[in-house]
Amino acid sequence: MSTELELAHFQRLKQLLIQEKEADFRNFLELVRENPLSTRVEEGYTWYPLQVVGTGFSLGEKAFILVERTSRLNEPHQLRAGQPVSLFTLQPDADQPEKQGVIHYVERNRMKIILHAKDVPDWIQSGQLGVDMLFDDRSYFEMEKALDKVMAAKGNRLAELRRLFTVGDKLPAPTNWPETIAVNSSLNPSQQNAVSAILHHRDVAVIHGPPGTGKTTTLVAAIKALSQTEQTVLVTAPSNTAADLLTERLAAQGLNVVRIGNVSRVDESVIQHTAEAMLADHPEAKNIKKVKIAAAEYRRQASRFKRNFQAEDRRERAHLKQQARELDDWARTLEDRVMDEILSSAQAIICTLVGAAHPLLDKRHFRTCVIDEAAQALEPACWIPITKCSRVVLAGDPFQLPPTVKNIEAARKGLSVTLIERCLDLLPSHVHLLTVQYRMHQAIMAFSNAYFYGGVLQAHASAAHRTLYLHDPDAQETSVSFIDTAGCSFEEKIQEVNGQLHRNPSRYNPEEAMLLCNHLKGLLHRMGYPDRWEAEVQPDGPDIGILSPYREQINQLETLLREDPLLEPLLASGAIAVNTIDGFQGQEREVIYISLVRSNPKHEIGFLQDYRRMNVAMTRAKLALIVIGDSATIGENKFYQQFMDYCAEHGAYRTAWEFGPESI
Repeated sequence: MSTELELAHFQRLKQLLIQEKEADFRNFLELVRENPLSTRVEEGYTWYPLQVVGTGFSLGEKAFILVERTSRLNEPHQLRAGQPVSLFTLQPDADQPEKQGVIHYVERNRMKIILHAKDVPDWIQSGQLGVDMLFDDRSYFEMEKALDKVMAAKGNRLAELRRLFTVGDKLPAPTNWPETIAVNSSLNPSQQNAVSAILHHRDVAVIHGPPGTGKTTTLVAAIKALSQTEQTVLVTAPSNTAADLLTERLAAQGLNVVRIGNVSRVDESVIQHTAEAMLADHPEAKNIKKVKIAAAEYRRQASRFKRNFQAEDRRERAHLKQQARELDDWARTLEDRVMDEILSSAQAIICTLVGAAHPLLDKRHFRTCVIDEAAQALEPACWIPITKCSRVVLAGDPFQLPPTVKNIEAARKGLSVTLIERCLDLLPSHVHLLTVQYRMHQAIMAFSNAYFYGGVLQAHASAAHRTLYLHDPDAQETSVSFIDTAGCSFEEKIQEVNGQLHRNPSRYNPEEAMLLCNHLKGLLHRMGYPDRWEAEVQPDGPDIGILSPYREQINQLETLLREDPLLEPLLASGAIAVNTIDGFQGQEREVIYISLVRSNPKHEIGFLQDYRRMNVAMTRAKLALIVIGDSATIGENKFYQQFMDYCAEHGAYRTAWEFGPESI
């Protein structure tokens, strides 16, 4: 009976995943493929025109091409590392005028593409070159493949893990761990307990890390300890950015790490740890490259023979192709041997969840796999690395941003429920909460602590009472403030283009944005800007983040900041960062402003109802949190009413009218 329940869960997951893939593909067609070239270029889904600045050979039997934009320089775009793309030419006489590949990295106006081909096409120097975004179905393919493997498991370790994650564990976990390995003494007691749990749980350990509690520090300490008893630990995360961070932190601890897959930025601290870079630095690398170049030359010579050639020409072409194949086999054998040496010597192999399906890892099995940021990962994606291991460590915070699910019905039926969320209910004795936070003033922490974490978090002494420095000794700034725009006629607006609703409209509130900028200038004045910074008392400038749930409000705010002579230099230098809440997760600033935007007579708040998004936003602040919104719109919601009551009691509750007519 239990097996039927297990299989039913995974069958439902697969059906929902297919629904999500179909919705994602329809959205892609609407946004990208069904639009003309000029629109795709304007909206950042295509780079055109391009020039080639380099070619070569990458890991495996793959060629790469390095291209640069020749127009629209430094403009924002949608192309990212790991994105499947089509390299194309508009030359009318080109043979096969399209080659597909994957973006290895994007750096400003330059892009490296790994082609799904042994050679670069002949037409790359002919001009009229471009790169088009393709639909990324590989992640769906790998997730479906992993689910099929899990459902087919019988009488093995994977079947045991499937049962554990669907039925639960009836046996309580021990609370006193045997001290077989010394735990880092610099960790606090809850972190030490989490590390011990990771080392001693036989099946699953769940590390619940609320904001600022040192989750990454704890994971790094645990992985370092695991590396003393296990040959290689598989370390994964949903995003390239999170995987890169783990790579940097583990390498800084002296571990031999190998980063598999596409890196999200061209950063030397990450690049040097990639499998490709380590292969390039190997003594055999020059030989492998020479063999690949020779094979490519034989293929080029063979391609010169066209139709209507003689028997002798046919024999010559066959001979050239045979030589190319033999050289390819030789290069592959050399490369496989070197890569096996590199991977076998690694203490940690790091990749994204989908990256765990990389061919380099096909025949490798791990005692432990670590999944960081598990609360941002779809459950099917988590099963990709789980199929390669005997023990699982999940780390994250289910009360922060969930994974994105585009299909509303699939989300409603459970695709948005993460594996770590289910563990809170199924495996409570396996869950270990980190309880000391090091980021926020205790007044900033307290509301989220009470609402999401049962009041068990404590602010460390180094952060609990830190306040914002104000140059004027008579000035005051509370750690938590709510500025109420009710009665000011700050109505929200919906994004339009040429008088028509945008295809994916966002909301904005221009008056609220202006109020925020005016308040910010007042705060900077109280902080002594610019005199204090010009005197080099604080040479790095202020440290301020401005957030909103709505992309169009961010656009409005950026425009106001750029047009203000006082604020523009701070924006340009990075002293002020402006971003959506989703885009800012994982970062922190001394001061955080949040513009809620929503203001309407129907009291509609849209996705402000996802309180996890607000938890992320509020907990980015270290010293001061300032939230601006319309109490008449959000006040009927229990969460926001409680927050406004909290500000009135423990911080400051002010109205927009206090800042004078010029602010309104």
